[in-house]
Amino acid sequence: MEEKQVIKALAALAQPHRLQIFRALVVTGTQGLTPAVMAEGLGVPAATLSFHLKELLHADLISQERSGRNLIYRAQYAHMSGVLAYLTQNCCQGEACLVEEATACPC
Repeated sequence: MEEKQVIKALAALAQPHRLQIFRALVVTGTQGLTPAVMAEGLGVPAATLSFHLKELLHADLISQERSGRNLIYRAQYAHMSGVLAYLTQNCCQGEACLVEEATACPC
């Protein structure tokens, strides 16, 4: 993963509503959520939610799929794993890490 992609992802998550949206999508898993469900669950107005979803899409942190008349949003686990891998690459100055490795998401 390139530094530019990591910066874009971290910048997108550096906003409270976007972080909440992304976390809600991660918790939901591969089934995803519609904007209506997210707006109700997070208490975010539809127009505000739309803006934040666009930013997360632009950062490639989430995906969008049309299902009939609905849009379904899902977390992009592979991209987020790439960001985390970039951040932890060469950690501990080449020594054995003191922190246990994160387990892979069963999603």
